[in-house]
Amino acid sequence: MTEADLIAAAKRYLKEQYAEDTVAMTVTRNGVKDGSGVLAVDCTVRIGAETSDWSKRFTFTRGRITDMSARRR
Repeated sequence: MTEADLIAAAKRYLKEQYAEDTVAMTVTRNGVKDGSGVLAVDCTVRIGAETSDWSKRFTFTRGRITDMSARRR
């Protein structure tokens, strides 16, 4: 998986799981190798008219997101 693939998967996950639209996403650490590992990002998301800034960590296992943690910035 390329970094672009990982970012696309993270954006899709946020939309499907939390109804969040991604306004901006910057990778702060890419520890995903062969489809498994952690992708850390800083992002701005929107739900309805409200936007908020977050640091999020997506855990990938065999190319799929299996967990996510988030901390508001």
